[in-house]
Amino acid sequence: MAETITIIDDRTGKQVTVPIAGGAFSSAALRELDPKLRMYDPAFLSTAACKSAITYLDGDAGVLRYRGYPIEQLAEKSNFLEVAYLLLNGELPTDAQNEKWIYDVTHHTMIHENMRKRFVDGFHHDAHPMGMFVSATAALGTFYTDAKDIDGTDSLHKQTLRLIAKSPTIAAMCYRFSMGLPFVSPNNSLDYSANFLNMMFRIGDDYRINPVLTKAMDLLFILHADHEQNCGTTTMRVVASAHADPYSAAAAAASALYGPLHGGANEAVIHMLQGIGTIDNVPAFIADVKAGKGRLMGFGHRVYKNYDPRATIIKKAAYNVFEVTGKNPLLDVALKLEETALKDDYFVSRKLYPNVDFYSGLIYQALGFPVEMFTVLFAIPRMTGWLAHYAELLQDSDQKISRPMQWYTGVDSRDYVAINKR
Repeated sequence: MAETITIIDDRTGKQVTVPIAGGAFSSAALRELDPKLRMYDPAFLSTAACKSAITYLDGDAGVLRYRGYPIEQLAEKSNFLEVAYLLLNGELPTDAQNEKWIYDVTHHTMIHENMRKRFVDGFHHDAHPMGMFVSATAALGTFYTDAKDIDGTDSLHKQTLRLIAKSPTIAAMCYRFSMGLPFVSPNNSLDYSANFLNMMFRIGDDYRINPVLTKAMDLLFILHADHEQNCGTTTMRVVASAHADPYSAAAAAASALYGPLHGGANEAVIHMLQGIGTIDNVPAFIADVKAGKGRLMGFGHRVYKNYDPRATIIKKAAYNVFEVTGKNPLLDVALKLEETALKDDYFVSRKLYPNVDFYSGLIYQALGFPVEMFTVLFAIPRMTGWLAHYAELLQDSDQKISRPMQWYTGVDSRDYVAINKR
């Protein structure tokens, strides 16, 4: 049986039959029926705006794969820079490719002194780190005369390398500024995640990074590296469709991530757990949520209608971190909240399961990050996913500058009335 769909315009009786491929059909079918016909789809709930070979996500089955590799395998066996190479290039690196990739990233982590001494000093002393990160990412492109050269493969690779290498440096710089601490330069003897933690928290010459904490940071970077066509990635693609340079596009994507409905969810979870206070208060909180008096943060997802596979991985990693740092006092509240919710048909019937944000904030806190840094921590690894989508869009011959249609609901034609007659 052929995989097709037939659409009939009941106004005219005209019909069109088009093929279904991969669960999608071309919107050209609507234009064939009536060039003025539009499909109203706010928030793109049913619209595929692109074809992508980067990330596969099956929310009903709780499946997440990068370039075909299950996230569980990558989390267990890989590291962030190897995953970054995979997302950008489509294949895992060979030994030689991996060695060169690590070397190149490691030796592009420094940022211009004017960025450190002049640009950052222009912020107010209590500026939000994510606001600083967004601004610094956009400004970074102004330091490179070839930033807009996106047609050449070598040049685009150079911009990609710079953004991935310098994002942790910028993030740490924003944090240190907000804390009134001196900047710490990148250390080329450390790996990607250890270098970031060193730039963040180094105080004095005796600072040592626990490998368990480095592993946890690297794991969180892997889990947040890409997640299909979310708000930030869609923003990256829309801006890229205008052939803006990758720094400007990444800053726009980071701005989308800055929104509390996107990248701020794990911060909201921490505030929720702090508000609950103790496990004794969990039943009352659950009752309030069911009565519409509050929200259960960190549960449910636009895409996942099953347990977020990243949440399972993070929950397990949390215990390893707490063995080093001591248990986050909010963990017991989180565990009780999860247990209570998953036994309640109100949440189960609505397919509200813990997502990646439910436990990630607890680990960030244990590692020493203030809640204001949580979204920045999200942006560092997601930079790789954004850049992979940026390059994919440029190579897609079907893509044009993004220009959605609208459904006009305003006033019909009318004549201008002089101000003294209104």
